[in-house]
Amino acid sequence: MLNARNQFAKLIARAEAGEEVVVSRRGKPVAKIVRFVEEPEYFTGKTFVEWLEANPLPEHLRKTPEEIDAIIADLRGDDDE
Repeated sequence: MLNARNQFAKLIARAEAGEEVVVSRRGKPVAKIVRFVEEPEYFTGKTFVEWLEANPLPEHLRKTPEEIDAIIADLRGDDDE
């Protein structure tokens, strides 16, 4: 802890760079310093599209809009056919 107090600015800089810094007291981990990432409280259309672009679904999970509509209709028990 004493070392962490004396090196606080350096530890924060390491966290800002993406490193997770674990602070220990007498050899036992007691805290973790990580970079703060502000996340939206909810997805808007734009943020959801941005998230999907950054985290694409695996190919085997991708569906066309028509496939999604058919799955929803089936789950609802719609009898369109």
